[in-house]
Amino acid sequence: MVVVVGSSPIMATIKYIIKAIKLLQKIGILDSDDNIVDIQSGGDVEGRDILYDDSFHSLEIIRHSTAHLMAQAIDMLYTNAKFFVGPTISDGFYYDFKVDEKISDDDLKAIEKKMKELVKKKQDIEKLSFSKEEILERFKDDELKLEVIKNIKSDNFSIYKQGEFEDLCRGPHVPNTRILNFFKLTKVTGAYLGGNQENEMLTRVYGTAFGSKEALKEHLSFLEEAKKRDHRRLGTDMELFTFDDEVGAGLPIWLPNGANLRSKIEAILFKLHKMKGYKPVRAPEILKSHMWEISGHYQNYGENMYLTHIDGQEYGIKPMNCLGHIKVFSHKKRSYRELPLKLFEYGVVHRHEKSGVLHGLLRVREFTQDDAHIFCTTQQIEQSIIDVVDFVKIVMDYFNFEYTMEVSTKPEKYIGEDAIWEKATNALENALKSQNIDYTVDEGGGAFYGPKIDIKITDALKRKWQCGTIQVDFNLPERFNLSFINKDDERETPVMIHRAILGSFERFIAILIEHFAGEFPFPIAPNQIIFVPIRSEHQDYAYELHNKLSCIDIDSEVYDQNESLNKRIRIAEKSKVPMVVIIGDKEVADKSVAIRDRREKTQYEMNEDEFLKAVELKITQGNFL
Repeated sequence: MVVVVGSSPIMATIKYIIKAIKLLQKIGILDSDDNIVDIQSGGDVEGRDILYDDSFHSLEIIRHSTAHLMAQAIDMLYTNAKFFVGPTISDGFYYDFKVDEKISDDDLKAIEKKMKELVKKKQDIEKLSFSKEEILERFKDDELKLEVIKNIKSDNFSIYKQGEFEDLCRGPHVPNTRILNFFKLTKVTGAYLGGNQENEMLTRVYGTAFGSKEALKEHLSFLEEAKKRDHRRLGTDMELFTFDDEVGAGLPIWLPNGANLRSKIEAILFKLHKMKGYKPVRAPEILKSHMWEISGHYQNYGENMYLTHIDGQEYGIKPMNCLGHIKVFSHKKRSYRELPLKLFEYGVVHRHEKSGVLHGLLRVREFTQDDAHIFCTTQQIEQSIIDVVDFVKIVMDYFNFEYTMEVSTKPEKYIGEDAIWEKATNALENALKSQNIDYTVDEGGGAFYGPKIDIKITDALKRKWQCGTIQVDFNLPERFNLSFINKDDERETPVMIHRAILGSFERFIAILIEHFAGEFPFPIAPNQIIFVPIRSEHQDYAYELHNKLSCIDIDSEVYDQNESLNKRIRIAEKSKVPMVVIIGDKEVADKSVAIRDRREKTQYEMNEDEFLKAVELKITQGNFL
């Protein structure tokens, strides 16, 4: 008998149920005695109790089971295999393990082949239960499993067994391997045992699995598109940035094209900051450790800082810009009439990131924040946050990003009074509520000195990225004895709001590259126009136009290399420049241009005056005014 239970079982027609049964029997998922329930509400259930589809709960179980299927295949193919953990992740699963042989991406096909053989064997998956004493005895010779057991606070353990393979797991799993038909192994990496750099390096294999062939195909297409958009590859192809081992890991070198792209984004943001009443400042990149001790960074963030000694004193290279801005505020007496005081800086910071997490521009050791700090009264908090939220909207609309807000609350490791944390958190939430802005809550995700709003943007591939942040801080102003003279001519401690819109230029540019696949909008394109003169006698007019564009802040190049016309056009196209302009006899004689507009995917002609006005308009359309 089959029981199909969904979110609206009463509405399920007899015809639909019969069709579903036939389909499940056809693909081998359903036998005559199977009971299948489509669980919509979650819960700790066995794999035999779900309808195998691409819903969240189904995928959790399918992927967990496929991870074990992969481990079983690895156990059969390689010698002395020992397995650590194999959890599900947002888009699939992975398994950490060690074997005697070295495994690379080239070996994934052989592992997949063995997995498919195991699927055809239709092995039942059995759950076995043990006490802690029994499980310790069972795995007494497996140091990886003993490491897992050590971190489980329970006296009850379970093992899932299929064929000759078994592994410690809480489950649930599907009842039989025949269900696991739609999977793909994606990559091999290294991973430290338990994520601790002091431990041995294990092998980690990533994979994904789905409940249908269509969903797997769609996901693999997504991965292929993401690979094409990878900012590291495009950054190399477009000569935007590079890294060099002699310089050091996580320290990007900006090439002319990348520096030009970055300078345009910086200029846009600088102008908007000024319009919003922010004052530019500049603080040192290295400060005495005593300041970091007062702030709490030394005690709570010291492992991420670079420290050095000068003249017998310890200094810390700044991981954040806030202390410099605190000194700007405190360098003279302040009146309530000056508040809110908005200070901003493109501040270079350094953080000691582990080498294993470095990833192109997305995770680096040196980066520049579009950082600002607002010093205000308690009464001004809500309006100040509303103003920042409005700032965020203007910037995200300009770059055409959808975004969401998330309030992150007090973490386990924090400084300050609980009452102050509650007050700061309420201020953030009240500001969002007053503007009818939806938000989610990340419990325990705040900075050690205050709660925050995280700004998460969605790119062209529907991936979410955490960029900017808004943080309310009552703690640092007190620690540094900041004050202003209030209306009653008394000293009062200001509130400090930390905020960054982009987060860092490095990370934001990496996201921009992948979002636009390198096809940047005209106003920020590193090189906006490439002129291709057909023959040498056309070069003078090309350079004449190039010089005129320079006068109106438009970047262009003349491709006059000793190459064929077609090759020069191909090179121009590969650079992803918005416009390629061909100059020949007709254009020189008529004072005109033949345009290939790569963004609009059109070709057309214009006279010189129309052309100059049109491209200048493309720039002014990028203006916030």
